[in-house]
Amino acid sequence: MNVISVEDLSFKYRRASDYALRDVSFKVKKGEFLGVIGPSGSGKSTLCLTLNGIIPNSIKGEFKGRVVVRDTNGEELDTRETPVSRISSLVGLVLQNPDSQLFNMTVEEEVAFGLENLGLDPNEIWRRVRWALEVSGLRGLENEFPPNLSGGQKQRLAIAAAFAMRPQVLVLDEPTSQLDPLGKDEVLGLLSLLRREYGITIVLVEHHTDYILRHADRVLVMDAGRVVFEGTPAEVVEEVELLKKLGVKIPVSLEVSHELRKRGKLKRLFINPEELLSELKSS
Repeated sequence: MNVISVEDLSFKYRRASDYALRDVSFKVKKGEFLGVIGPSGSGKSTLCLTLNGIIPNSIKGEFKGRVVVRDTNGEELDTRETPVSRISSLVGLVLQNPDSQLFNMTVEEEVAFGLENLGLDPNEIWRRVRWALEVSGLRGLENEFPPNLSGGQKQRLAIAAAFAMRPQVLVLDEPTSQLDPLGKDEVLGLLSLLRREYGITIVLVEHHTDYILRHADRVLVMDAGRVVFEGTPAEVVEEVELLKKLGVKIPVSLEVSHELRKRGKLKRLFINPEELLSELKSS
């Protein structure tokens, strides 16, 4: 079942001279992990903002096409006709800069904020808060002031606040772009846990492609506001020349194995460096 359908979507910001998105169409299946990659300025962040209705309801511009979100009862909700508050309970959004999303005085209050706006019973709110903090590895930090957290902790808090609302889909726009290696591992580990333990549908925009190529079910490659290629990670890695031409950062192991395959030294491509080294040692 499709939980999001994007049909012939184009969008141009007010006072912009060109479209940020052009004739974009794709579907997101329930439980799927969809990766989105592409160079800076390709429209990835704009696309994220359309998936829960911030565009066109809060950010105005020229909007063509449709974005439809299916709720748990099977009802199709057109984002142009549905309040962001309704869509955001189904599609959670996490931005690349957690400081732009965190504004409460404590970690606990941050996670509770969205739940309070849903009008949930207080007992249910605090049950979900404790659960979300446990899942995200933030238990014990309930009374911390969010700006005092590390970068990885801040981003995990933003994810916890979104996940506590029990969305069907979690959309993340380059959540590791401002993190050190430890913070990046913390956030990506949490996403793997949410997928494995809770089967949540994930749409992940990520500048570093190694995680997406290892874990995603399907990948969209974007450039100049368009989807220029769509396929499984196995299909995407065969498009190394296209990715390099677009300026997409690819894993070193993929680039090395691509060059060795061209020279007849390898028969297949590798994303995992350990697997590449093992293959080179055995050959």
